[in-house]
Amino acid sequence: MTLTLTNLTKQYGNFTALENFTYDFTAGVYGLLGPNGAGKSTLMNIITDNLKPTSGSVKFDGVETSTMDADFRKILGFMPQQQGIYPNFTLERFLYYMAALKGMKKADAKPQIEKLINLVNLQDSRNKRLGGFSGGMKQRALIAQAMLGEPKVIILDEPTAGLDPKERIRIRNLVAQIAFDKIVIIATHVVSDIEFIAKEVLLMKKGEIIDSGAPHILCEKIDGKVFEITADESMLDEISAKYKVGNISKDEKNIYVRVISEQPPTYECKTCKPDLEDLYLYYFD
Repeated sequence: MTLTLTNLTKQYGNFTALENFTYDFTAGVYGLLGPNGAGKSTLMNIITDNLKPTSGSVKFDGVETSTMDADFRKILGFMPQQQGIYPNFTLERFLYYMAALKGMKKADAKPQIEKLINLVNLQDSRNKRLGGFSGGMKQRALIAQAMLGEPKVIILDEPTAGLDPKERIRIRNLVAQIAFDKIVIIATHVVSDIEFIAKEVLLMKKGEIIDSGAPHILCEKIDGKVFEITADESMLDEISAKYKVGNISKDEKNIYVRVISEQPPTYECKTCKPDLEDLYLYYFD
């Protein structure tokens, strides 16, 4: 099972939103990581056939998805951001409606809907209107609809946007649970969404892949460039002007400033093991 993207380009007049994007996706979780305007949404809309590329191709197991029509939609699940919610629908009605749009018969949809409502832990809210759901509940409902029809490819657009830390963890664990035998592509600018569950991360900037690979391999590329400076409050403005600053913490005596630098800082400091947040700062700050 392979989703193959080859030389995908999307232009709007003189503006290039996506340029020569080429990648092979197999089963597992993939993170598209980059700032706003990096081309993540454009890429997802092309994969889901909501947007036609200027050039290039999308193939599933060697077949152009543009020629598969309904057959591709049957194996595709898409979770948009929360504008995809129908506030006056109950959860159960929403899922039956989405199943019908996917061409599923009610008899076939019923056992899947029962299973999915349990999977996303919304059993007690099945007859409540979506408009009254919390942000996390809405996201879980959208994940459930994306999984209707047992798709082989699932696209998730900012699945934890606006959620509190507890709900982020719940969504992240749910994604890891469903990804065993599926291609799951997550577009996000929230590093923690993918750091622990992604098979590979694709770093995107201005419509292009600037680096890709397993998270730990990517982080190794900035080994020796992450430091923790021991500082006091009077030094913070100067440090911020000189370096890319990550986390700042403090104890009773000192302030500790995590920075990214090509050379060891000219302050009292120690070297730190890089993580994906450091990598994001290195490329995008």
